[in-house]
Amino acid sequence: MRNFDELSEREILALAISSEEEDGRIYRDFADGLRADYPASAQIFTEMAGEEDQHRRWLIDLYQKKFGEHIPLIKREHVRGFIQRKPVWQMQPLNLNAVRRQAEEMEFDAQHFYDRAATRSTDASIRKLLGDLVAAETKHEHTAERLTKENLTESALADEADSARRMLVLRFIQPGLAGLMDGSVSTLAPVFAAAFATGASWEAFLVGMAASIGAGISMGFAEALSDNGSLTGRGAPLLRGVVCGVMTTLGGIGHTLPFLIHNFHAAFMVAVAVVVVELGVISWIRWKYMDTPPISAAMQVGFGGALVFATGILIGSS
Repeated sequence: MRNFDELSEREILALAISSEEEDGRIYRDFADGLRADYPASAQIFTEMAGEEDQHRRWLIDLYQKKFGEHIPLIKREHVRGFIQRKPVWQMQPLNLNAVRRQAEEMEFDAQHFYDRAATRSTDASIRKLLGDLVAAETKHEHTAERLTKENLTESALADEADSARRMLVLRFIQPGLAGLMDGSVSTLAPVFAAAFATGASWEAFLVGMAASIGAGISMGFAEALSDNGSLTGRGAPLLRGVVCGVMTTLGGIGHTLPFLIHNFHAAFMVAVAVVVVELGVISWIRWKYMDTPPISAAMQVGFGGALVFATGILIGSS
């Protein structure tokens, strides 16, 4: 890698050309990744990519006049001091707010680059173009605001908010809720069966930890292998698997930890209280994100939990 201060004017222009080309492609990648769920925002990035193309043409025209037809391939990663950006294809599925933040950072970086390059140039025409590009990048922020106002109408914003909520539910809430329900409910039977069978807190704790961790691993793999998200829009399978597995483990550990209390009766009472809280949280999530009526959610979750709880006690007491 070379320092920026070591670059010649020819190399600075070549770097600017490749940077504008890369930014334009990133904006088009943003637009392509957002088009299905956020068409209005996708249109914004398509138009911003068009502006980057215009900047690139200005730079190429000046480069041809000054240095001829051959443009050396110099990229940002060849020069010290530039931020290395994660490729868009590794960011799938795209998060709308993260994309908008990255676009703001890109415009700021471009403005700073041209400002710094202009101060190093001794050629009047090159310095003028670089100065014009500083102004253009500054104006680009206002252009983005204008495009946002033109494209993100109230109905478009409402549609995008609905899409964002749907993506949140599909990619995080659903796998997390499935894991939490499985961990909280399915581990009740082995934990309380062990507790009543042995009458000892430590044995119940060991059984609960084994059941919770085992269920977390099982549910995590099941969720990750269920589909790759390409058709359902449920996002990266690895991320879903991690969310589901972690929530499954936490759901079981919640009512297992009280059995660290040496006194068995105290541990049992605390564990029961934790179970009530867990079932309440599950009911609230079902009401908040899954559009299940609150009373219906509470009855469904409570009834299922009560059945598993009673099963554990009956088996442990037999």
